[in-house]
Amino acid sequence: MQVILLERVERLGQMGDEVKVKDGFARNFLLPQKKALRANKTNREYFATQKAQLEATNLERKKDAEAVAVKLNGKSFVLLRQAGDRGQLYGSVSPRDIADVITAGGFTVARTQVPLDKAIKSIGLVPVAVVLHPEVKVNVTLNVARSEEEAERQARGEDVLAEKTEAEEAKVAAEELFEEGAAPKEIAEGEEAGEEKKAES
Repeated sequence: MQVILLERVERLGQMGDEVKVKDGFARNFLLPQKKALRANKTNREYFATQKAQLEATNLERKKDAEAVAVKLNGKSFVLLRQAGDRGQLYGSVSPRDIADVITAGGFTVARTQVPLDKAIKSIGLVPVAVVLHPEVKVNVTLNVARSEEEAERQARGEDVLAEKTEAEEAKVAAEELFEEGAAPKEIAEGEEAGEEKKAES
């Protein structure tokens, strides 16, 4: 489908560009989000008359986004989640979860402004991009932890999982040691029983 872009769309083009896109992408994303119009005679004429207004609106929105970007860029947000001993989350963190935690921190962000390349499935410090405007992107840090205390330790740069694995290794080593210690005892008992039998015969 051929469309006219009403704003800059990453990896696609600038406002006013006519581009060819897949029908599904146009119908499910570009058209309902009012990011583009079908490229036909009527819409081309409409865009020509509205171009100055669209550019002015876009500039205003960009200025607002830049003002927010100055305050938001580089901020860190704590997201508490349940996770297993090895730090694997029970479920994953969605763009809505990230948008909610940023909004709770005093910045209004929609889930559509948090494009995730891959799902967040473990605890730790995760860099996340927030698109405040098609031309304004900032990076924030998401501190995914099981508790406030763990989040503070992660923020200080401690590896909270390293301790767990060391503790697990120590536990496994202790269990192996206990099992090794148990084996000679059984052999010793067997030898004692053998000696008793010899004595009887």
